[in-house]
Amino acid sequence: MIAGSNLEKVINSGEFVVTGELGPPKGADISVMKHHADAMRNHVDAYNITDNQTAIVRTSSIACGATLVQMGLEPIIQIVVRDRNRICIQSDVLGAYALGIKNILCLAGDHQKFGNEGNSKGVYDIDSMQLLKGLKDLRDEKKFMGGDEVEGDIEYFLGAVENPFADPFEYRVDRLEKKINAGASFIQTQCIFDLDRFEKWMELVRDRGLHKKVAILGGVTPMKSLGAARYMKNNVSGITIPDELVDRLKASEDKKAEGLNICIETIERLKQIEGVAGVHIMAIAWEEIVPEIVERAGLYPRPKL
Repeated sequence: MIAGSNLEKVINSGEFVVTGELGPPKGADISVMKHHADAMRNHVDAYNITDNQTAIVRTSSIACGATLVQMGLEPIIQIVVRDRNRICIQSDVLGAYALGIKNILCLAGDHQKFGNEGNSKGVYDIDSMQLLKGLKDLRDEKKFMGGDEVEGDIEYFLGAVENPFADPFEYRVDRLEKKINAGASFIQTQCIFDLDRFEKWMELVRDRGLHKKVAILGGVTPMKSLGAARYMKNNVSGITIPDELVDRLKASEDKKAEGLNICIETIERLKQIEGVAGVHIMAIAWEEIVPEIVERAGLYPRPKL
């Protein structure tokens, strides 16, 4: 029997959780990813491994997750429904578990038209809610989606993503509740810049008692430049960046340092919000900064459970 998820243990302990993110390369050389993973070794509780993010072909998230297991680190692999039917999904999950991977993040995936294989066919055999429910039943009921019995025990920790900033705003909590009911035990949110809107969402979450049913990890991203901030504000769907943050970066002599300060201030505020169980740090193309963020945010050392 494979030992349980460390991420689950940290969440259950009540400690403020810290996860990081790693993007597999557009080739088979994973040495840079391994370097970034090792640099974060003592600063995060688990590593999110993206699954062909932005629909661009990259090394398999499962292969990269297995590499982290060999390094003595804990991955959270993404499984998207864009590229797999239910046969392939269940086969991949069994294979991932056999390789020691204990955390799975379920999501739809960016549409293939946005990637480098725009003429490829999206599979979407099931949606992300059905994915969660199917993997929950595979684990808890020992049943495949088609009804056959699973041979032997299998245990993994299931999560999903949520965007508190998308419209219509009043339905975002409905989606969260559906994902919890389908089987999500932890939630990673979209990047948080608009804290006022996020706090309103969390009020709705608490009104339904959902913060007691799932661990919500607030997504944070350090802005590396004014150009990066403007790009995310104007081009990335589902991200809201208040004008005052853009103005603050514009007025700063050291854009990187100011972007880092904003990120750390965001974490400090998230730590004070009831129902927020931790943070998911997405330092896109700036992974080496994660240890500094964790330390300056007062989240180091990480618990050893």
